[in-house]
Amino acid sequence: MGDVNSKNPILWFFLACFLGSIILMGWLIKPFLPILVLAGVVSGMFYRVYTIIHTPSKIGPSVASLVTCLLIFCILFIPIVFFVSSLAQQAFNLYLMAKGAVISDQINDFFRDTRILDKANEVLANFNITLTGEELKTAATDVIRFVAFYLYEQSRSIATNLLTFVVNFFLMLMVIYYLLIDGKRLLSFIVELSPLPSEQESYLFGKFRDMAGAVLIGNGLGGIIQGGTGGILFAVFGFESAFVWGVIMGILAFLPIIGIGVILVPTSIYMFIKGRIAVSLVFLIFYLVLMTVTEYLFKPKIVGKRVKMHPLIVFFAIIGGLKLFGILGIIYGPIIITAFLTLAEIYRSSYQQLVEKEDGQSLSGSRPDTKEQNRINQTPGSG
Repeated sequence: MGDVNSKNPILWFFLACFLGSIILMGWLIKPFLPILVLAGVVSGMFYRVYTIIHTPSKIGPSVASLVTCLLIFCILFIPIVFFVSSLAQQAFNLYLMAKGAVISDQINDFFRDTRILDKANEVLANFNITLTGEELKTAATDVIRFVAFYLYEQSRSIATNLLTFVVNFFLMLMVIYYLLIDGKRLLSFIVELSPLPSEQESYLFGKFRDMAGAVLIGNGLGGIIQGGTGGILFAVFGFESAFVWGVIMGILAFLPIIGIGVILVPTSIYMFIKGRIAVSLVFLIFYLVLMTVTEYLFKPKIVGKRVKMHPLIVFFAIIGGLKLFGILGIIYGPIIITAFLTLAEIYRSSYQQLVEKEDGQSLSGSRPDTKEQNRINQTPGSG
């Protein structure tokens, strides 16, 4: 066989075959892509647990991986089943309330009892603006109806396909089982295939791990804590569909910039206007304490010195992920943004100067330097 170089047709034929096999492989595993992504995320989160259980002298990798998968089943599967069933029921009830006359009557009673609309219009009259109760009532009920129906659809799609969910969950556990055992070998295989220098590969995986961990683990656990405690607070004070409001606050807490203040601050104002000043102060103090603990104590403790992503980027990553992939977009969005930012950082640190240098040489070879041309044009006798 002749030498394999960039001009050899054998190389290009092989690359074409290899690219075709990659496309077919991607097409083959496309139905299982969500399972593989979730398995990778979950195995990364529980890998430290696996290493603690795995002691070469006593507990082998197979047993340690099996025990870890059993822990994942108990920690994730049972709460998810309870979570989905409760969410579907309460979200549907909230949707019916918003669609019917219950919430509309409550809003009308609120405007009539507090006369807040009349007081607001007295102030807004100076700016030639008038608010009507019907406009505000329609806007509020539309927002509640949309959010409740979205959560109901997401949970119903899981509840009505319970068998599919169970099968997919156990497939995910099977993938996690082998990732915990052979994950390092798989990573080494990918690294050996990569043409990148070893230091760039180490930087790529390290940066990706840190950024994904900072966004997913820090924001994820913070959202669970804030949503869970917020839902308990709503249940204690007798709010309808407290579980749904807890889920909404958990999602909002996962989003930077917005946070649970969107729910708790208006609730505090609502209670204050209704004359329940003590309850209003409880909601306001609860919000301030919870935000301080999670944002300034808990998240820095969990994330540590990991690379932080700009809150605005995380916000659009999660919103875009929710729009494209549904509820799993909370995970997919930050992963995609993390991959892009990591590769962009590698390009900036390793390849940008090389590309600019080659572009500069190409331009200098195609036309003379502007300053040099001006000097020649100004020389007596030139031209």
